[in-house]
Amino acid sequence: MRSIVLACALVICGAAANAQQPQSCAKAPQLGTWALQSWVTEDLETHQKKETFGAHPTGYLAYGPDCRMYAILIKDGRKSPAALVPTDPEKIDLFNGLVSYAGVYTYEGDKVSHHIDSSWNQAWTGTTQVREFRIEGMTLHIKTLPSKSPVDGRMVVSNLVWTKVQ
Repeated sequence: MRSIVLACALVICGAAANAQQPQSCAKAPQLGTWALQSWVTEDLETHQKKETFGAHPTGYLAYGPDCRMYAILIKDGRKSPAALVPTDPEKIDLFNGLVSYAGVYTYEGDKVSHHIDSSWNQAWTGTTQVREFRIEGMTLHIKTLPSKSPVDGRMVVSNLVWTKVQ
């Protein structure tokens, strides 16, 4: 009886350990670092489209073989503070021109899920952000699912275009 219980415990522990193992990302199609080219948001109520962070936003999106990822998006024309330590209004402007987060990613088919464990906006920490993606040559197209915009709170779909950093 003891050996049956031990065998069952080993099977259960082994299954739990395997369930906790992250998927291998060494062959993820979006593997690498990508530079932001554009971020266009469509308001789902008005269908109005806008360049969320201007015509020439900057930033990076990186997917590692260890299934870790980060995203940094910076608004076009963001102003430097007058001094090393920004004033409170300058801090607000800097914060409003930034989206940044990091975490673990998983992918299946044409969807990638960002499981966020660190974020510029604590409301995103602990959430999962699901994105649709497609790759055309050196270009990565990412589309968000309908959700509230982290910039203005409206229901939107965002389309982001990234180019592969070589």
